[in-house]
Amino acid sequence: MRTALVGGGATGIGRAVAEDLARGGHRVVITGRRAEALETAAQELRAATGAPVHWLVNDMSAPDTAAHLLGEIGSEYGPLDVLVLNSGGPAPGAVLAVDDAQWQSAFELLLLGPLRLARLVLPAMAQRGFGRVVFVTSTAVRQPQPGLATSVVLRSAVTAAAKLLSHEFAADGVTVNCVAPGATATDRRAQILAARAAATGRAYADVVAEDSAAVPAGRPAEPTEIAAAVAFLASSAASYVNGTVLTVDGGRTETI
Repeated sequence: MRTALVGGGATGIGRAVAEDLARGGHRVVITGRRAEALETAAQELRAATGAPVHWLVNDMSAPDTAAHLLGEIGSEYGPLDVLVLNSGGPAPGAVLAVDDAQWQSAFELLLLGPLRLARLVLPAMAQRGFGRVVFVTSTAVRQPQPGLATSVVLRSAVTAAAKLLSHEFAADGVTVNCVAPGATATDRRAQILAARAAATGRAYADVVAEDSAAVPAGRPAEPTEIAAAVAFLASSAASYVNGTVLTVDGGRTETI
């Protein structure tokens, strides 16, 4: 049984990924900042899947937590085979409206935190001859959105880092890829659209309808649809998919 660590696993996309991996036969460890939400999610996931789902509190943005987290996982559940680097996004804001403290906080959460975990996990995966690392980013890295400056800038950096990492251990059975979700029916989307409505003085329902209409599919994704892409990249079947960005956005991104 392979062991998977899923960041932000209590809610939204992370929870859907955890459920998909658990149904696929993985032992899953979900992490996040809120113990109560993690414990509840783990209980519900175990009941839904019949698979071993565990939880550990971890703050991706805290510099000293990565080694401790991986040490706990290793001692309790064995070596890590799949690492899904998913975290909540920073607050919306235009590029010049974000102050230094906000940039630094987002830098720790979106870039440095995931890279700390990858730095500790990838060499051990290579030694065992199998590993899957999936960064959950955003379609905003391909089609920047002005009101999501920190996400656009820092997830673009994550995408570049993932490309570099994909070269490091490819010959050892380890792949590194990104999944870039578009509009997805999560609390995060609701927060972004609420901020947009407040900034423009428009009704929230109108902003939601406009956002959905901009997607050729006519609706946001369900978290399970993003999870399916992550689970594929985490599988043995994706052994020759490496260093790529899998966009899951209903056709919204206009770049080729």
